[in-house]
Amino acid sequence: MSIGTRLTISYVGFFAAALLALHIGLYMIVRSSLIGSVDSELRLGVEVLRRGFAESNETPYGFFRDDQLRAILLRQPPLRDFEATSLYVQFFDVRGKLVGRSPNIGDGELATALALDPEQFARAIDGTDQLDTLERGEIRMRVLTVPLTFTNPVTRRDEVVGVLQVARSMAETEHALRLLFYALAGGGIVVLLAAARGGTWLTRAAFRPIDEITQTAQSIVRAEDLSRRVPVPLAADELQRLTVTINELLARLEELFTTQRRFIADVSHELRTPLTAMQGNLEVLARGAVNDRQLLDESLDDMRREVARLIRMVNDLLLLARSDSGVEIRREPVELDTLLLELHRELRPLAGRVTLRIGEEDQAVVIGDRDRIKQALLNLGVNALQHTPPGGVVTLSLTVRDGYAALCVADTGYGIASHDLPHIFERFYRADRSRSRNVGGAGLGLSIVRSVVEAHGGQVTVTSEPGQGSRFTILLPLASLPAGEPPITTDETAEQHDAPVISAL
Repeated sequence: MSIGTRLTISYVGFFAAALLALHIGLYMIVRSSLIGSVDSELRLGVEVLRRGFAESNETPYGFFRDDQLRAILLRQPPLRDFEATSLYVQFFDVRGKLVGRSPNIGDGELATALALDPEQFARAIDGTDQLDTLERGEIRMRVLTVPLTFTNPVTRRDEVVGVLQVARSMAETEHALRLLFYALAGGGIVVLLAAARGGTWLTRAAFRPIDEITQTAQSIVRAEDLSRRVPVPLAADELQRLTVTINELLARLEELFTTQRRFIADVSHELRTPLTAMQGNLEVLARGAVNDRQLLDESLDDMRREVARLIRMVNDLLLLARSDSGVEIRREPVELDTLLLELHRELRPLAGRVTLRIGEEDQAVVIGDRDRIKQALLNLGVNALQHTPPGGVVTLSLTVRDGYAALCVADTGYGIASHDLPHIFERFYRADRSRSRNVGGAGLGLSIVRSVVEAHGGQVTVTSEPGQGSRFTILLPLASLPAGEPPITTDETAEQHDAPVISAL
């Protein structure tokens, strides 16, 4: 069963329960009101009879009995007044003998049904009013039984002279209640059918964007096309947020798959180049280069270089893989000024005709992995030397700013185009592929730099102008600050390092 069907059934079920409770409450209120009206009518009839009896100055037998033998009866009994009403009246004396009844009772089945019950008579004689519902076959009556009192003129006390019984048929009331019940039941069924239809329509309308999402996802799976997107609903609701999130997820997946394909292609290409060179040298050796000492040495030197290149590439890939998997780095004090001098000594033999110098040199200590920080700086230094023409200058500097150590590698080389800046930290990305390949770069150096810096809770930025040179800056928190807290950049720092944190050489 689908979610839409379950929601519709649940909606109709809750609606039916609420409607049933409403109808029951309404029915009980109307029933209570109708029965209350009948009871009020009975009490009014009793009050009229009691008042008439009190004002007549007659005995109960004279007031309630039509007996022509009694001289005291000067007019028709007031019971005649009830002949055309819906009330039925009976009077019994203190012995339980019927004294008189209204003509509308007659002598048939109704008179039998209204016969006074001994228990009711006993309670009435004791002075208790009794309101009951009488059921005899098809006869349903509402009966009020009350004692009739008489004020004795001698003793001045109220004396019970008999029992007065006033009844009213419940046929009209029950008929009205049946009509109400049928109306509520029929109306409830119609409303539930309309609610089921409306609930089905609303559920389909609400789940239509989800169906589109499902169809789009299925088409993406079948066509393997991550460039497709789910149509975004116009209403700013949960489904719109879900659709936007799914589209962002698809965009991220597309980016990851694209990066993965490019990564695999680049790795294959980079591995194929040294392997091809080694295969060529092996073929040269197989053709007799072993007997030529000079040719043998050249072939072996070429293979050593290509093997060293493969080892460097594999080590770089292994380092990046460990960084991606979150491998912990060593946490120990590192003197950056000493590390900067060591870096200068190691890069000086590689400088050639490029001037390598040290600029500002503050003392700074950070908590981290000395070897990895050194590797990041070496990558930046080698990168700067490779992209600076003869006669250019590469400057290494260390300054302290707002509790952070800023390691800068600036050069006066070729610079980086603005469209390449957002991508230079990506793996295997090269702004100038031909020149980078000639000097042996695989496009992993800057990726390693960013990975190392971010593992130390720092940030790497770059500013560059084509033909003017580039400036790479590594910001690392000093030992007095907790590693991982983002750098606090002043206006001066922001002006000098206004570049996004991006990632590879």
